[in-house]
Amino acid sequence: MVKELLDSGLIRPSKSPFSSQVLLIKKADGTWRFCIDYRALNNITIKDNYPIPVIDELLDELHGAKFYSKLDLRSGYHQIRVQEDDIPKTAFRTHEGHYKFVVMPFGLTNAPATFQSLMNDLFRPYLRQFILVFFDDILVYSKSWEDHLTHLHLVLTILSSHQLFAKESKCHFGVQQVKYLGHIITEDGVSVDPDKVQAVVAWPTPTTAKEVRGFLGLAGYYRKFIRNFGTMAAPMTKLLTKEKFHWSEEAETAFNQLKQALTTPPTLCLPDFSQTFVVECDASGAGIGAVLTQHNKPIAYFSEALKGTALTLSTYEKEMLAIVKAIRKWRPYLLEKPFTVRTDHKSLKYLLEQRITTPAQTRWLPKLLGYDYTIEYKKGPKNQAADSLSRIGEVQFLSISVPHADWWPKLQMEVQQDPFYASLASKNASHKLILRDGVWFQHGRVFLSPTSTLIPLILADSHSSPIGGHFGTHKTLYRIRQSFIWPKMRQTVKEFLRTCEVCQQCKSDCMQPAGLLQPLPIPTRIWTDVSMDFIEGLPTANGHSVIMVVVDRLSKYAHFVSLKHPFTAAMVAKPFVANVVRLHGVPTSIVSDRDKVFTSSFWQNLFRLQGTNLCMSSSYHPQTDGQTEVVNRILEQYLRCFVGQQPKKWVEWLPWAEFSYNTSTHSSTKITPFEAVYGTPPPHLLAYVPGTARVQAVEEYLQDRDTLLRDLRRNLCLAQERMTSHANQHRREVSFEVGDYVYLKLQPYRQTTVAFRGSLKLSPRFYGPFQVVKRVGPVAYKLDLPEGCQIHNVFHVSLLRKHLGSITPASSHLPPVAENSSILPQPESILARREIQKGKYRPKSEVLVKWVGASADDATWENEWRFFKSYPNFRP
Repeated sequence: MVKELLDSGLIRPSKSPFSSQVLLIKKADGTWRFCIDYRALNNITIKDNYPIPVIDELLDELHGAKFYSKLDLRSGYHQIRVQEDDIPKTAFRTHEGHYKFVVMPFGLTNAPATFQSLMNDLFRPYLRQFILVFFDDILVYSKSWEDHLTHLHLVLTILSSHQLFAKESKCHFGVQQVKYLGHIITEDGVSVDPDKVQAVVAWPTPTTAKEVRGFLGLAGYYRKFIRNFGTMAAPMTKLLTKEKFHWSEEAETAFNQLKQALTTPPTLCLPDFSQTFVVECDASGAGIGAVLTQHNKPIAYFSEALKGTALTLSTYEKEMLAIVKAIRKWRPYLLEKPFTVRTDHKSLKYLLEQRITTPAQTRWLPKLLGYDYTIEYKKGPKNQAADSLSRIGEVQFLSISVPHADWWPKLQMEVQQDPFYASLASKNASHKLILRDGVWFQHGRVFLSPTSTLIPLILADSHSSPIGGHFGTHKTLYRIRQSFIWPKMRQTVKEFLRTCEVCQQCKSDCMQPAGLLQPLPIPTRIWTDVSMDFIEGLPTANGHSVIMVVVDRLSKYAHFVSLKHPFTAAMVAKPFVANVVRLHGVPTSIVSDRDKVFTSSFWQNLFRLQGTNLCMSSSYHPQTDGQTEVVNRILEQYLRCFVGQQPKKWVEWLPWAEFSYNTSTHSSTKITPFEAVYGTPPPHLLAYVPGTARVQAVEEYLQDRDTLLRDLRRNLCLAQERMTSHANQHRREVSFEVGDYVYLKLQPYRQTTVAFRGSLKLSPRFYGPFQVVKRVGPVAYKLDLPEGCQIHNVFHVSLLRKHLGSITPASSHLPPVAENSSILPQPESILARREIQKGKYRPKSEVLVKWVGASADDATWENEWRFFKSYPNFRP
């Protein structure tokens, strides 16, 4: 064989320092393909990522064709010359000597991409019009005989002019049935090549997981032809786990069923992209299935066995999952064209008219935004194809639909009546406005009139809802801009947030302390440098009363973990490993305050052995860990807004708080922490009518991480400069006018004993508003408090915040307040008394007090004399 290559001029003797081993591979016609083991050379070669055609996409182009000619180039790779400087790299060794290739050999990592690039360049004007090219397999197809002769002559002329030659024995001309890429192509459609299936049918019973994987890989090449492939193959798929291999009777049955199904596969129609596609979906307890059809003729089958947590989904969720996965599977067919979804679950037909209320809708429906489809109900017996794909036989099956926002008809009516929209017709050229379905769009977002009645609803959903989280202007604006746009939108959002009563009552003031800011160094990688802190004093819920907050200092991604109190360093280490180390690895540094957990020998020695540097703040200066302090404040603010009336439910809201924070844009990085960590924007939870929002297309799984981190660091540097500038300014002067309405700030009461203070952590920070009736000196004001308030009515300006927006009646009373303007908890009853002996001093009396709004478990022992002095009017 080496002599033949020498005589033909394909190789020549070599003295190159490169040398690779020879491999011989038998071809289908019985001859041998001469290959070289170029793995070492390939490892140091820069990869050419030229796109290789997808076989299913090529076959979809053949609709309507009646005549075919197939050409196979003779040793296609050997018809391409190697650049002279690269010839020494192709050297190989045999027992006869050392040689190198003059032409492109098999085995080079970039050879397939080079050959496909050449063929595409030659036939580019005619690709997918009447010619398909998959490496050296060329298929010419035409709708009439006269066209076919013209097309074939053109293709042969191009090959001849570039000195590319076909192998006559492997060519077929002017036939109406042809084998191409493992399929039989006819005018009626595409079917399985029996010769290829024979290898599956003759496959011996597998004895190892590797043999099972090989069989499923070969059979799976034709899975689109087999109904119920996923559920049928499920018993064999289970054998691919790391558990001990056991060939069961169930696996044997599945093995034989797949063989039988492949011997009698159906002929699938070729898609006609000028006609409407129909997706028929169904689900059962064991799997999901779907059929893509046109004119009631199948184009492709899809099925998937359910496993893990998917088996525990409700019927409703399984139906929704079937539709979502089927549409995503056939995305190239369905995108940008109207299509129909058929289901046998009648109630789901009306889902488009319902609000998004379930976690399944929130999680999956945003993936369908951008598709134009309608949902039809089809009775189970008429939905046989999809039904059989989804079930093994014993479980009944459901279906799903997509919700339709209830404000859509209102907006369409508004467009017809509001003069603002009438003026847009003359502006659409310059403003890139599009009128679709009676609604104006700009860059894929709904374009609203500045006076639209929908704007207050959108603002409330994006700011005041649990997803909105009562965050500030930047985060709220980011959420709204995903789906809507209107003139002076930022101004509208800022005004709405300024007058939000919940924010005015629950959010803390952001005052800059004295002392110049010294920012920490910016990390170079995500999750290598973190900061930690604890939020304590929360009401006990499910045995937990503490939140551990861990924040990555580069991406700003945070984890909120609930803990029991009291806790030790050993108890904290376990959830830290489970929630941080397990997902992100051991950090190289941890910034924290000087909590006893972080100063303990256990904690310091544990991380010293891991190579982690523990950075602690100086005494009485928590600003060193300012990042975590800010996140703590945001978290407390979130919980205060949503559980202020039911404080013991904070544990249930903690996952939503973490999700809301991580999917909101960060003012420093200019992106969400979610995108910084995972390289893709978070899923948009505010789902609206399909096509009304900018769709987050199925992007590459990860963007260029280096570019992302570079942008991240640049934005952090700018944020640090901005933060330093603000921190070095003096405090601002605040003044009020007589007649203004203000909120009064009251601090939670701090008792010397372990008194009840469960809900005070999440109680409002400000009360009122109350009217200013007089200015007393430069920094104090007299307020008009409700009658019966046992508190002095003159307050320092630091305890006041101006009310913004319309005036609403204030609370009829203030909570009891101590002399230092702190809130006093109210006693309800005394449960017991005791005498406490402390050393040689006389015994002191204590009372067990049950507090208003607290359970008996929260009762505390108080010094009897101090208690009755604080509550002189209390009568037990």
